[in-house]
Amino acid sequence: MNSYFKNNVVSISLATSLSKLAGFIRQIFIAAAFGIGITYDAFNYAYIIPGFLLIIIGGINGPLHNAVVAVITPLDKRNGAIVLTKVSIKLTFLFFIIGIIVFFNSGFLIDLIGPNLSAESKAIATYQLKTLTPCIPLSAFIGLSFGALNSKNKFFISSISPAFTSLTTILFILISWFLNYQNTTSNYFFYTGLLALATLTGTFIQFAIQFWEIYKIGFFTLKSITHSVKNEEKRIFKLIAPASISSGLGQINVFVDMFFASSFQGAASGLAYGNFLIQAPLGVLSNALILPLLPKLSKFKFSKDNRNLEKSLILGIEYCFLTTFFLTGLFITFNNQIVQFVFQRGAFNYEALLLVKNILIAYAVGIPFYLYRDLLVRTYFAIEKPKIPFQLSLAGIILNVFFDWFLIGAPINNFGNLLPYNFGVIGIILSSGIVNLIICILLSLNLKNYKINLPKTLLLKKILFISLACLITSTICHSVITNLEALNANILNLLITITAILIFFVIYFLTTKLFGVNKFNLSFSK
Repeated sequence: MNSYFKNNVVSISLATSLSKLAGFIRQIFIAAAFGIGITYDAFNYAYIIPGFLLIIIGGINGPLHNAVVAVITPLDKRNGAIVLTKVSIKLTFLFFIIGIIVFFNSGFLIDLIGPNLSAESKAIATYQLKTLTPCIPLSAFIGLSFGALNSKNKFFISSISPAFTSLTTILFILISWFLNYQNTTSNYFFYTGLLALATLTGTFIQFAIQFWEIYKIGFFTLKSITHSVKNEEKRIFKLIAPASISSGLGQINVFVDMFFASSFQGAASGLAYGNFLIQAPLGVLSNALILPLLPKLSKFKFSKDNRNLEKSLILGIEYCFLTTFFLTGLFITFNNQIVQFVFQRGAFNYEALLLVKNILIAYAVGIPFYLYRDLLVRTYFAIEKPKIPFQLSLAGIILNVFFDWFLIGAPINNFGNLLPYNFGVIGIILSSGIVNLIICILLSLNLKNYKINLPKTLLLKKILFISLACLITSTICHSVITNLEALNANILNLLITITAILIFFVIYFLTTKLFGVNKFNLSFSK
């Protein structure tokens, strides 16, 4: 067990941390090089389809990864290699066909996703999408090899390999800066296509490294490929199909948001920067709070122990809102300082700062409902009742279309806006929060049909106290940071922000304790 811990858990933690750090630095370089300009805007549209296949379908914990781990893990090396090889060839060929279709229809797809982009933005996005299409067939093997490596306890390479794309992007930006410094007449399409070319190169490097690792452990072979493993192949494809459909439903909401965001210049870039800042802490919370809870819920469901199931779920809900309101208050209070520290340099000017900090606030408002929905959906899967979340995901797409349209003034082609307001990109973000809130309410109410009764009044009371604590803490800390900045303009902004965040944490912790809604104990002993 100790050896397993050292070789696997530590490897995953180290590699994931390095990969996240590389991604963080990459985003800083992108912000400095492109700001919220037309090139990064176009890239975000071009990357939607390849990114979906590369990250959502073929990424770590994606459908391909999970299916291969489930099927190959119990097999011996010979049969595992045959299954992986045959599935890889079939899926890579399928993704190759998809890549060809995307390449020859790239202009149409960009028009479909971003109908209101400028002609220049569409031209750049189309060029970038064509450049990115080879990532599509590569993504099939990358996703499958993630699973194959993990099935044989090879975690380090699979966890760190996404960093190669980040590092390649950083290198390309540095080279571009050097060439532009040396020669101001550098090639136009090299610069506008830089992010796409860097992403393609990084993906190919990732593919090559993972292929070599698979080959080294003997998990890729053309020998005995005629050997029949139809049962294992069918199991993999049966696991891939429903998970890919579910992932696709989530991606449709991204298409919807980007469709409406195309009406606003810089919106796609702003959304990418804001979402980047939100997703890192949300991912940590999701893993820390939800993943340990699910086995317990499944165990209680199996033993028909509804009382303990309810207690565990209620505790999970309380921790969910306690931590997410902390994040909400933190991002709203320190939005300016966070965006300045992370992004404001180079091409990321004051205009970009204003846009992204407002986007960050809008995202922060929806954080509690985002994580609560995630908790509820996974609860339904833990009790083996996935039908309702699936149906509500479909309904959520329709609701998202309506609220996106409604909050940007209900525009009609050749007629103008039906409503006298237009919240722009902020409205598009708030739309997702509203949809998540509605789905959370419906999922919560529906639990009683499975004999899971939540104390709704008590939970609502606790949520109101948590939100009140968040408001009090945010108000005090906003006043503190304003006074600190006014006291001495030469004090480092980073020092001010760190001090104010520490004060925020202490006040929030004590206030929630005072209101009786905080069960965390700061103790270093077991």
